[in-house]
Amino acid sequence: MRRHWENCITHFDKGVSGFIDDYFSQTSRRCVLVAGAGFDPRAKSIAHWLAATMGDRVHGLFIREDRGDPAVNLQQLADENEARLKGIIADCKVSHVQIFSADDGAPIGGHGARAALEKYDWPAEVTDIVLDMSALSTGVGFPLARMLLEYAEAKPGLSLHVMVVSNPELDDRIVGEPSMQVQAVRGYSGPSGGYESLPVARIWLPQLGRGRVETLRRIRTTLDNVYKVCPVVPFPARNPRRADELLAEYQAPLLNEWQVDARDLIYVSERNPLDCYRTISTLKSRYDETVKDVFFPQIILSPFGSKVIAVGAMMAAIEHNLSVQYVETLRYEFEPTAPDESEAPPDMAVHVWLHGPIYGSYDLESEAVAG
Repeated sequence: MRRHWENCITHFDKGVSGFIDDYFSQTSRRCVLVAGAGFDPRAKSIAHWLAATMGDRVHGLFIREDRGDPAVNLQQLADENEARLKGIIADCKVSHVQIFSADDGAPIGGHGARAALEKYDWPAEVTDIVLDMSALSTGVGFPLARMLLEYAEAKPGLSLHVMVVSNPELDDRIVGEPSMQVQAVRGYSGPSGGYESLPVARIWLPQLGRGRVETLRRIRTTLDNVYKVCPVVPFPARNPRRADELLAEYQAPLLNEWQVDARDLIYVSERNPLDCYRTISTLKSRYDETVKDVFFPQIILSPFGSKVIAVGAMMAAIEHNLSVQYVETLRYEFEPTAPDESEAPPDMAVHVWLHGPIYGSYDLESEAVAG
């Protein structure tokens, strides 16, 4: 058990850049930044902050997600972002990851992410890894997080940080065309056994995101033995009406198909991923205890929408071996200029210190208190 995850060190907005200036300015720090190099305008922020503080002590592994026939404007934006990232961090490698197989069209982004890490020539004396989830998709970012965590936990003295530059209003302008196939994210299939002696009772936690109604409907049709559907909605949120707007958009499936009671809604902070992590962890503990010796409990996650909330769901999935079901995106559409850019809300930033020697005595102290 990663007991420190309940109270991970976190920073928000200006606190993130302040942490980078303070912590990574230490000359003993040598960092590898793993991030996306796609069309998303947030792809460059973390790289810029790290490079401004660390200079040549930061190295980069940038993932370019290739999806067949992208929109011309998005291809151009991705090319520009890649060029700028290479200019920001001189010692970097760009790995192209095919999201769909050329043979049968199956989603293979997770396999490509693993290959990219395995082929990366890690610099000597690395003290920190920063995984920037801002411009990575679920099918690539989630596997990378799990693999990097395993890598860091196997190397004493190595720290793993997760950072996200979030902008819910910008996310609303990114429209994805979903594929037909529903599958588990690589490394997030859930328990492989335990169903033999007891019937399975599943709770499905779909994270509601704008424009994802049909995608979540498709996922629900593939799940059987679902005892309850508990949608995850952002509240508190920067837009106080965001939760209401999402519930209105999903009214038909929530009421007519999934029979969701108002008491089944799960409200989590749009700003702090630990709120989502703690909420799912508490639900898992209580559900296990409630159905013990009667049903085999299983919680299934489907994170869409806010990347900050998705990071909390990812942490819960890793810690409790939960299944993450998703639908990969065939292609995106995105208009980079808002109708009134002068009134566009600013980006928000989050840092979660996921693992490192700073937590060295935490588990021992927790066990002593529990004992």
